[in-house]
Amino acid sequence: MLRNYYLLTKPGIIRGNIIAALAGFLFAARGNVNISTMFEMASGLSLVIASGCVFNNYIDRTIDRKMDRTKKRALAKRTIPVKNALTFGTVLGVLGVLFLININTITALTACLGFFFYVVVYSIWKRKSEYGTLVGSISGAVPPVVGYVAVTNNFDVPALLLFAVLVAWQMPHFYSIAIYRMSDYKDAGIPVLPIVRGIKNTKIQILFYICAFIVITSLFTFLGYAGYPYLIIISLVSLVWLYIGVKGFNAKDEIKWAKKMFGFSLLNLLAFCIMLSVDSFFHI
Repeated sequence: MLRNYYLLTKPGIIRGNIIAALAGFLFAARGNVNISTMFEMASGLSLVIASGCVFNNYIDRTIDRKMDRTKKRALAKRTIPVKNALTFGTVLGVLGVLFLININTITALTACLGFFFYVVVYSIWKRKSEYGTLVGSISGAVPPVVGYVAVTNNFDVPALLLFAVLVAWQMPHFYSIAIYRMSDYKDAGIPVLPIVRGIKNTKIQILFYICAFIVITSLFTFLGYAGYPYLIIISLVSLVWLYIGVKGFNAKDEIKWAKKMFGFSLLNLLAFCIMLSVDSFFHI
């Protein structure tokens, strides 16, 4: 039973977002890391994200029953009462905000904005438009900004760059998922881009956003926020990602190619987070 509640929080999503948040925190700290504040930020944001995931499970419980990868979720199977799930999600969210507001107000507000876009705006848009993914990328781009403002208490150009990087990264990441999970989305009636515009158009969009990712990540160096070792590594990794994307136009197995793109997108984000974090200790 406890495991069902744990899985409602989508721990995999929490882990990925906290890695990005920690990168934003370390980038802002510039080697002067306050461990207590970092722990408080990571704990509070984890709770807010967990809360959002619980509410997302509640909102999506009917469409989850139509998709192979989600039909075994607790609310879809009705193994957890809806009332209990909503209470659980509310408690997680309140605790998370209390952690974050203790750091500073802008940190809590930024996290709440991400929560709102994920739970409310994205939930509506993904059912009505192929651009729901773009709307959803707003919430997914919030974690590194939360980490950054927890240190600076200010939303400035570097914070905007962190946000833009994560938006650009998420689009090819989720479009890859949409391609290899296309049958699931069809069954659930969700109008993702490959269904509405076709796979070829989706591949073009993937290349566009990878190019945007390359440009935005390079701005950290060109604007003086990161050094050249960071730029060289992230550019090389991103160019490999772009190369795999271009190869997709001749792919014989669309699903295999999309899974490869998805997997490499995770490696690419990890490389960005690591290099930005490491660079912050030397590029002061």
